[in-house]
Amino acid sequence: MSITESQMRAVYEQAKTPYKLGVIIKPEGPDDLVDCPSVFRHGQAWYMIYAASRGKIGYETKLARSQDLIHWETLGTILPFRQGAWDCWQADGGVALIDPEWGGTHQLQKHNDHYWLSYLGGALQGYETDPLSIGVAYTNDPTTAQEWNRFDRPVLSREDPDVRDFEKATLYKSNIIRDPKRQLGYEFVMFYNGKQAGKVGTERIGMAVSNTMTEWKRFGSGPVIDNGPRGISGDPQIVRMGNLWVMFYFGHVWKPKAFDTFAVSEDLVNWTLWQGPHLIEPSEPYDNTFAHKPWLIKHDGVVYHFYCAVGNQGRCIALATSKKI
Repeated sequence: MSITESQMRAVYEQAKTPYKLGVIIKPEGPDDLVDCPSVFRHGQAWYMIYAASRGKIGYETKLARSQDLIHWETLGTILPFRQGAWDCWQADGGVALIDPEWGGTHQLQKHNDHYWLSYLGGALQGYETDPLSIGVAYTNDPTTAQEWNRFDRPVLSREDPDVRDFEKATLYKSNIIRDPKRQLGYEFVMFYNGKQAGKVGTERIGMAVSNTMTEWKRFGSGPVIDNGPRGISGDPQIVRMGNLWVMFYFGHVWKPKAFDTFAVSEDLVNWTLWQGPHLIEPSEPYDNTFAHKPWLIKHDGVVYHFYCAVGNQGRCIALATSKKI
């Protein structure tokens, strides 16, 4: 059964966030940047995992805390640089196994008594320098600014025998969900964007599956989100709205600037792309270049749309909402 136009419009009405509050996390210095927010709830507080870079040397992952989703305090680093490893200079993480229900608990779910994240990692300095691979990490306490436990190899890379054409250059951001119904025959499903070799600025979103969180295999012969031969579709976030799966992601190149949009599916495999207004797009001095890389939650009847803003304050993390606050 295909997704109807009325179902797509209903998702848009649920997720639109026309009220921009502004920048909520700024870089620490003029040569720094922050990027890629993902937000969860633990106990009575909210936490954000996000990427940070100083002088474009490479990515580390930091942790921040909030009581109201608006004012944030950075606690410290959870994925620092580490010498001699496959991910020594790049580690950009996002939470995994979060409650996917739209308006749900936003709590992290455990696997093997641990909390998990996935991250893009690499061994070369610079800004997202190829090749990048995907790793996973775990902890017993996701609320403390202490280093998460990592493994000595990535779980997905461009060197894998089952790598597909659209991801042969590098692998980027990922989002892992738990599917209790095992629609695809696996407990865990990962969505991530990969870059095609020989095609600058061409990224598409594909899938991988696992029952262990540490051993993954690709699902399908190609991408599930493809917006044409030139352009970027990336940084997926998966939520569950009623009987529908919704993927928030960002677009770039195939339409002007960079913006956030979505797709909808019933089976996690076949996705209908939204063709209407963007969920968010450049409009303010602080995001007039890019307004992209979404993380959306619904709490107490309000949708909070966290995103990476690029403009007159550098690369920051900004917030928009569905209602005026």
